[in-house]
Amino acid sequence: MSVRELVVLGTASQVPTRHRNHNGYLLRWDGEGILFDPGEGTQRQMLRAGVAAHDLNRICVTHFHGDHSLGLAGVIQRINLDRVPHPVTAHYPRSGQRFFDRLRYATAYRETVGITEAPVDTDGPLARADGYSLEARRLSHPVESYGYRLVEPDGRRMLPERLAAHGVTGPDVGRIQRAGSLGGVSLEDVSEVRRGQRFAFVMDTRLCDGVYALADGCDMLVIESTFLDEDERLAVEHGHLTAGQAAGVARESGVRHLVLTHFSQRYGEPEEFERQARAAGYEGELTVARDLLRVPLPKRR
Repeated sequence: MSVRELVVLGTASQVPTRHRNHNGYLLRWDGEGILFDPGEGTQRQMLRAGVAAHDLNRICVTHFHGDHSLGLAGVIQRINLDRVPHPVTAHYPRSGQRFFDRLRYATAYRETVGITEAPVDTDGPLARADGYSLEARRLSHPVESYGYRLVEPDGRRMLPERLAAHGVTGPDVGRIQRAGSLGGVSLEDVSEVRRGQRFAFVMDTRLCDGVYALADGCDMLVIESTFLDEDERLAVEHGHLTAGQAAGVARESGVRHLVLTHFSQRYGEPEEFERQARAAGYEGELTVARDLLRVPLPKRR
């Protein structure tokens, strides 16, 4: 049975708190696991969340500020300690290669697993795997930063009433799916497009074209909302978003499920983030993330 869910490992921004670890997010996508922005303490949070090194197939780093990358050293060493039997690919801004190298080889350990380095230096596709393609877009932050987007290819949904009307039954259903037509009946005659799911991960950034390109039509958008709206000046100055800005992006982009995260330590309770997101006009499903929360992707329409 396929599982598609977000496992939240940490939700703090620059400074962790008693209740918020530094960033860390695992996307379970069918049989794959994609780890985004492993900040300090990610390996321990993985243990608490029931996430093993064997669950990881990709690591995606948006940028090389510590709260998004200091956990790389521990995670990579754990992948090697546990002798993960499949390839693991790491994506990160090419301009931060020296930081990645330092984190990968921060201390002595026995390297048993080859990590494939696939740095990012431009907008566009990064990889194609079974069940999704991965792409990146440049964001607006004081250091080079990229957001990531997964897109599942569109498929087709067979329609029983149309199959019956055209007399397509039994093994012929599989034949028409494979061949595209059968006995003068086309696949389009007996099916409809099943839109592939879309997921986007947007961290430290001001509003920019890249944010909207990543969020467009997503089933789930995980996005930073470091500040509340009354601190918008600070958000712009430091290259971040407010709760209202993040919700505005989701509203304008047709996002079905909005996940707010990456909260400044200056704020305590999360209810105000939800209130401001709703005040910005977002009416879809909304989650204010907390550590160790699991958030399933929305069911297909």
